[in-house]
Amino acid sequence: MTQQALNPKISFLIEEKLDWLRLSRTENIGPITFYKLLEIYGTAKNALDALPELSKKGGRKKPLIAPTLASAQKEYAALKKLGGDMVCAGEDTYPLSLAATDGAPPILSYIGDLTLTRAPCLAMVGARNASLNGKKFAYKLSKELGQSGQIIASGLARGIDTAAHEGAIDTGTIAVVAGGIDIVYPRENQKLYEDICQRGLVIAESPLGMEPAARLFPKRNRIVSGLSTGVIVIEATIKSGSLITAHMAGEQGRDVYAIPGYPGDPRAAGPNKLIQDGATLITRTQDILQNIENFGGNSLFDNAPQTVPNLSLIDNKADEKDIEETRNILLQNLSQMPVGVDELARTCHLSIPSMQMALLEMELAGRLQRLPGNRIVLIDE
Repeated sequence: MTQQALNPKISFLIEEKLDWLRLSRTENIGPITFYKLLEIYGTAKNALDALPELSKKGGRKKPLIAPTLASAQKEYAALKKLGGDMVCAGEDTYPLSLAATDGAPPILSYIGDLTLTRAPCLAMVGARNASLNGKKFAYKLSKELGQSGQIIASGLARGIDTAAHEGAIDTGTIAVVAGGIDIVYPRENQKLYEDICQRGLVIAESPLGMEPAARLFPKRNRIVSGLSTGVIVIEATIKSGSLITAHMAGEQGRDVYAIPGYPGDPRAAGPNKLIQDGATLITRTQDILQNIENFGGNSLFDNAPQTVPNLSLIDNKADEKDIEETRNILLQNLSQMPVGVDELARTCHLSIPSMQMALLEMELAGRLQRLPGNRIVLIDE
């Protein structure tokens, strides 16, 4: 793969796509680390070759080995058999608004019409144990927004998510699932899932066959908000995943809309708190459409830069001795308390190329973890 392979106006060869799949499925490699490896090594293939030595330098006792080519081929073939495909960040078909977010998934599995991600999109989330009135309002709102030209994205959960998908099924809806794209959760949404595969779009970041787990839902939520210009919250408790999605939306520069509710209902606590914190209060479809018209929300990502690195601008050369010294300094200064990467560089007077390489090696070795806000934490061995 050449430098031009990261130009967002191309399509990947199958060999390149399988390399990306193997690298993205490797232990200790999240999106930020994935892109950093591309910056340094130019291609996923080169990065795969470098993994064992990098993880060894970082202190890993056993070499870090990526999934085999055969396993990647098996996953890809199984997805194609389901009628789906994969899209890599940087391809011209990758969701543009999602590509503009930090930590965008390097590769996505999908079934359905991927062009829906290029249309104006709003996310709708809320309580799984939603009230009847809450579900009716979500259905009505998504239907009317769909008829006004908006695609509705949600997470295929029971409650508000289900009502949102059902309301928008005729005009276009996107379901982002936490587990593998072949795993329907909850099982009661099997028919809805099949309808969306046929008439809308289902997206997953996780490997095929992976069951949904608690740690996967925040990752799913960032995709739901990342696909959208705004997130609508209908009924959610203060500590719910819907509130996490709303906060992610704010961090991604998206609008946040909330439907107020009766103060005595715990499901109203989330939206009411969002409104107190500055979310736009809405009571009807026109409130949202007016806000979009006033602030040009639908064109927000037309010219947004992608997070995929431009290799022609990267210079990551660092002396091996400097990297080793930097690694020792990092080990002395890092702890189980998070610290900002920028603060660490300033305080310890570290060169950026050496620090980035040392952090990469330590992360691949499983010795540190990256956190939101460009922070890192040492993992207690």
